[in-house]
Amino acid sequence: MPEGGESDTTRLLIAWSQGDQQALDRLMPRVYDELRQIALGYLRREREDHTLQTSALIHEAFLRLIDQQQVSWRNRAHFLGIAARMMRRVLVDHARHQGYVKRGGDQVRVALSDANAPIAQRPPYLVALDEALQELEQADPQQAHIVELRYFGGLTLEEIATVLDVSVSSVTRKWRLAKAWLYRTLEQHA
Repeated sequence: MPEGGESDTTRLLIAWSQGDQQALDRLMPRVYDELRQIALGYLRREREDHTLQTSALIHEAFLRLIDQQQVSWRNRAHFLGIAARMMRRVLVDHARHQGYVKRGGDQVRVALSDANAPIAQRPPYLVALDEALQELEQADPQQAHIVELRYFGGLTLEEIATVLDVSVSSVTRKWRLAKAWLYRTLEQHA
């Protein structure tokens, strides 16, 4: 993180949430490298021919973050957790759109009475993971949030505990449970 430290970043986040647009201008260079690391982590998990570039992912997620009018930023970890969630949503939306286009969703449809319906393609891994996370969120919202913060946001267990205002041991236990649940769920849907 650039000089100034976490307390300056937190101060800028709070000022931004209170409407100070200059704080946003000073914040972006401070957090860009961390956002880039999160984006690279996401894109490493994507297939090689993925069309979304790192900078495009960061900028699209940041645009969505700017639209978050009601967020009261608590600290850097909270911001990065929300940024990770936004990046996940950007990638899932992108994957769903790509699947839609691959199946001819962008073409004019012509009904043929004897034509067999096309076999649906298996959704990309990120879409499957997103669907599993949505299921987990129904069962245990905190576990789903921990997965987002850890897997997608790259936060440490200690940072997650700070964001969620719970003990590190609670985060560690729920992280293990969530990983096991997701593994089973993804294996069943494979």
